Amino acid sequence: MKNRIEGLSRLLGLLTITFLFGSIVAFAQDVSGTYEGMVKHPGGPEAKLSLVLKSEGGKITGTATHGDKTVDATDGKFENGTLTLNFGNGRVLTAKIDGDKLTGEAVDGTQKIPVELKRVNPADSTANPAGPHAVAAAPVNLNGQWDAVADANGQPFPFLLTLKIDGENVTGGSSSQLGEATIKSGSWKDGKLAFQLDGRDGTISMSATVVEGKLTGEFDYAVQLTGRWVAVKKN
Repeated sequence: MKNRIEGLSRLLGLLTITFLFGSIVAFAQDVSGTYEGMVKHPGGPEAKLSLVLKSEGGKITGTATHGDKTVDATDGKFENGTLTLNFGNGRVLTAKIDGDKLTGEAVDGTQKIPVELKRVNPADSTANPAGPHAVAAAPVNLNGQWDAVADANGQPFPFLLTLKIDGENVTGGSSSQLGEATIKSGSWKDGKLAFQLDGRDGTISMSATVVEGKLTGEFDYAVQLTGRWVAVKKN
């Protein structure tokens, strides 16, 4: 317990507590995307399950396709890392979302079906599948300031991140009310951002990709504390 408290204290030295706390946490819990996997219904053959989730204004909607059947959720919520979707007629999906993995259980009347899915692409990509005349998405300009939040053992810590991109080289830093941290060993290559924040209380390794205009990734603080983080670019 003591080590955990000390780890959190050091992490606070690199993270910013700002008035944007509430709005950024909402972004950190964005579950939008398409999740797919193979699911076996009791008494039936194994078939592909595709679950499309959308999060808009705090409201969760979902559409599940299993085999040749498609059904929309009548009610959905995502709280404390747990997703609950009610498809009506006694059909409910309850699952934990950890990064790109969705693991849980679907209840269909008296039957309970294990579910394990993986996110394959953003939710709206299925609406406009790529074709010969598809327009490529505009590249994201990473240069500038980003409002971000890290989730460490369920504790959200907002911070301000400044990025400067020169080819594949990344410099910049983060700032907080308790100090500043400088980016070292930063790179932007093949759509993946990776860098280390070198502050007075230690080094945090961070990585991310761009998902729907946001930076989404993971951090590792000296193997003592790991978690996910997300950032939204400031206007």
